[in-house]
Amino acid sequence: MKNRLSILFSSLVLLLFSCKKEEAKIYYEGGTPPVLTASTTSVTLEPGLEANTALVLNWTNPNYQFSNGSNSHDVTYTFEMDTLGANFNSTKKYTTVLAKELSKSFTVAELNGIIGNTMLLQLNPRRNYTFQTRVIASIGSNAKLPSNAISFTAKPFSPPPKVDTPASGKLFITGSATAGSWMAGGDPELVSQKFTRLSSTLYEITVNLIGNGSYTFVPVYGSWNTKYSIKVKNDPNEIYGGDFQVGGEDILAPPVTGTYKITVDFQLGKFTVVKQ
Repeated sequence: MKNRLSILFSSLVLLLFSCKKEEAKIYYEGGTPPVLTASTTSVTLEPGLEANTALVLNWTNPNYQFSNGSNSHDVTYTFEMDTLGANFNSTKKYTTVLAKELSKSFTVAELNGIIGNTMLLQLNPRRNYTFQTRVIASIGSNAKLPSNAISFTAKPFSPPPKVDTPASGKLFITGSATAGSWMAGGDPELVSQKFTRLSSTLYEITVNLIGNGSYTFVPVYGSWNTKYSIKVKNDPNEIYGGDFQVGGEDILAPPVTGTYKITVDFQLGKFTVVKQ
């Protein structure tokens, strides 16, 4: 009987120990903010050198520590670039996410495109800008550790348009939101629906739009071989403008019928619709 009680007691101790072991939790104990360094503080951006490396950024491992001694969790790095003095809070800030990397290399074409087409900075005439960059290490949405900020200067040039410009040098609007409705194949040009070309990449028209109708842009009136439109058909988030692309789906007109100025910017790949 004593032996049986002893065995039972030993089994109970082992069971309790096992339960405690299974309930053990791992806690985050800290880390070290990454140290960011740059290959240069004066970046050269010149046409014809697009394939060259413009800037290389490196940063140290944040060495996240946990209560079980592990520091091998997957780390995500959020890279930020903004103009000097904006403190990474401006509407022009560029952000991208890198997984498990400790460096990022930019070609002339990539960095120049970010500055001109993504950050929407004015590049004509060319001028010097000073930028700040940093990386923020994190594990999931927690334990964020920002690095030091690095500054560099660059004199960007106008990059290729984000959306290919019309080969015809013309742009028209067509659709149920317009007086001419949807064009048919072979229709002659409708002058009242032709944009004014302000530059090689910028077109503008002031036109009456029928509320809640749809429309799109074409480079050749009467031909559906090419068109410019948005990604999601009748996207309510792009009633007053947004991103456009070659091809795409119909654009939804504003709900109120009236006169609107539509500006199509191929350089930035954006259009705007403003009530007049």
